[in-house]
Amino acid sequence: MNRCGLLTLQREPVPLKSIEVELEVRDHVATVVSTLNYENKEDKPLEAVFVFPLPGDAAVCHFSAQIGQTQIVAEVKEKQKAREEYDDALSSGQQAFLLEESDQSPDIFSLSVGSLPPGESASIRLEYVTELAVQADDGLRFCLPAVLNPRYQPQGSEGAGVQVTSVPASLVPYSLSFSARVSSPRPISKVESNCSLDPLQYLNTDQTQATVKLAAGHKFDRDVELLIYYKDAHQPTAVVEAGQASAEPGSLMGDPVVMVSLYPEFPQSVMSSTASCGEFVFLMDRSGSMSNTRIRSAKDTLLLLLKSLPIGCYFNIYSFGSRYEHIFLKSVEYSQQTMEEALKKVEQMEADLGGTEILEPIKHIYSQPCIPNQPRQLFVFTDGEVGNTKEVIDQVKKNSGSHRCFSFGIGEGASSALINGMAKEGGGHAQFITGTDRMQPKVMQSLRFALQPAVVDISVTWDLPKEVSVTVLSPPITTLFQGQRSLIYAQLTGQSSEAAEGCVTLTYSLAGHPSENQLHFSLRPAEDAGLTVHRLGAQTLIRSLEMEEREHRGQQDGVKEKVVQLSVESGVRSSFTAFIAVNKDNSEVIQGPLVRRNIPTALFELAPIGCVMMAAPSTIMCDSAVMFEEIEADGFPMMEEENQSRKYFPAAVPEQPPRDPLLQLVSLQEASGCWLLDPALAAALGQTNEEVEKSKPEKTSSEVWATILALIWLHGFKMDAKDEWELLAMKAASWLCAHNAPCVSECVDAGNVLLGCSVKKEALGL
Repeated sequence: MNRCGLLTLQREPVPLKSIEVELEVRDHVATVVSTLNYENKEDKPLEAVFVFPLPGDAAVCHFSAQIGQTQIVAEVKEKQKAREEYDDALSSGQQAFLLEESDQSPDIFSLSVGSLPPGESASIRLEYVTELAVQADDGLRFCLPAVLNPRYQPQGSEGAGVQVTSVPASLVPYSLSFSARVSSPRPISKVESNCSLDPLQYLNTDQTQATVKLAAGHKFDRDVELLIYYKDAHQPTAVVEAGQASAEPGSLMGDPVVMVSLYPEFPQSVMSSTASCGEFVFLMDRSGSMSNTRIRSAKDTLLLLLKSLPIGCYFNIYSFGSRYEHIFLKSVEYSQQTMEEALKKVEQMEADLGGTEILEPIKHIYSQPCIPNQPRQLFVFTDGEVGNTKEVIDQVKKNSGSHRCFSFGIGEGASSALINGMAKEGGGHAQFITGTDRMQPKVMQSLRFALQPAVVDISVTWDLPKEVSVTVLSPPITTLFQGQRSLIYAQLTGQSSEAAEGCVTLTYSLAGHPSENQLHFSLRPAEDAGLTVHRLGAQTLIRSLEMEEREHRGQQDGVKEKVVQLSVESGVRSSFTAFIAVNKDNSEVIQGPLVRRNIPTALFELAPIGCVMMAAPSTIMCDSAVMFEEIEADGFPMMEEENQSRKYFPAAVPEQPPRDPLLQLVSLQEASGCWLLDPALAAALGQTNEEVEKSKPEKTSSEVWATILALIWLHGFKMDAKDEWELLAMKAASWLCAHNAPCVSECVDAGNVLLGCSVKKEALGL
């Protein structure tokens, strides 16, 4: 791999000055306009190359640049043709910009800024559209990644993986301004963020439109996360968007496009009868970047998962880095013995397996035969980027008929293309764990999804006036979960009257109960609404066609041509097209050789306070770690020794904090759901063994008494973490009911007296 030289404030000026972001949210989707301003303060022309991430399902739809007084606007062309035009323009001294999708991953875009003359300022405007992810609490999440502080790839490193020059966040010399406008058919109840916001401003009395801004003084030192909440979140909605006046009627961009959002809520009676079978396979990232708090949190999460699994299921745990390991040769039946064996191995896990090679363990898992009547559920945890996102997602899709895939992105650097893509193709659910988020509640929510009965026989039917026909752009819906949203895009062709209405009907069957959801909507398009829905509809169709092309290895006639045509018409890039912009007015030849420069970016989590800049241009020395700015595939610095082996030197490991009392209690639960009466349980409950023994009602067995005490303690002291222990408490209550335990009321009363609680028997599920 080629090293990048480190540029410091003292040595050379940093070109990037500021980033401005405007967000326009329409119900479940958004348009994002980013403007990057920078300046060449050197006496030579620069050729700069950005490599930067966007959400994995984003569709870039506008790209322009202002260099001095010159305005350049890009257009989409077939990729090879765009590259040739870019090279021709540069060699003849013209300014040129090229934006294309990385061959490895759809959420990494490389931006060749071409030559920037000495002393010139440049402003790049990039516009993209994206679907907003739904969170566990029904909020819609927008995230502007802090690693947008662009990842740079220096000259000659083509194919060597993305590399970054990193400095501490306090030295990032550019600023961010961020504002959002939200509109929806439903009232907006609130907007929250992990960063300071100015107060929400409503624009109308029914509160369906509002604006919000990031408070002044934000340093781009973390992801900016926005959570948007609507009233009546589970009601289906439809947004009809008018076609482009300049486009041909009958084409995707010329016709109206409708976006239907489905977010059904299933009856509680059906959802509470959770399944007790399944094969649960957990795949945990143990690359170097998972060290310290991340690996500890992952181990605690595995403890909760293992305690919450139902009796009668099967399970296995894999972990991966540059290689992979598994606890059992094949999935084993869940019992006290196999659970204990797995927990011993989990306790020994460290973040010591090197890089982030996820494809091989996934292939191995899929090569194992499925167990009859035990539907496979795959849980994948990773904090990194991988170089072969598309291959991994294709593997998941190929096996989607035999399993569901639940994915978890840990930390700021996790690839949204990988996490969302695996869950989408695997019929599961994606979760992101950033900042101070606790991993456990999000993972336990996904386990609840995995235990839900499968929704089958899903169909969507349209009823429209006879002069209007519908072309659905989205792939058919194959899964529905409680808490999962589906968006359907469809092109509406033909003329209809002003008052015309359409109707879309969703039918499905859940646990043998057929259901039907109907939505009537006006066919009259919203005015001045932009083209967000059209572009996302075009992108949905482009992604489906690209996958078809990869499956047939380019052997299918006309697919690539169709993608290129759709991409050029909609202005949405694809893997076969690129944005190209050439300024042909400037006929002056630029003097001097081109120089590539790398711009520092904030380095998260590893940058200790008080780094000292050393004279050596390629290293930063700190009192707790040595960092080379050569970056591993998962986005974290890599050390290089003479033998070229990969080794990580994290900061000194702090002493292990005392174990969380909740996890202490959970760790003592048996696989069957009960607890044993022993000194360890007494200590976890904050009592002496003698007090616990003495308070036990006479006719009660020690396991029943211990289990009731544990349930009272959870309900009395840990209601704020109920998401984390709810499943294992249900298992304990089932164990008590199955044992038809006598004197339950007496035990609950005695337990409340002992622990100083007032929990009712019914609250315990007894």
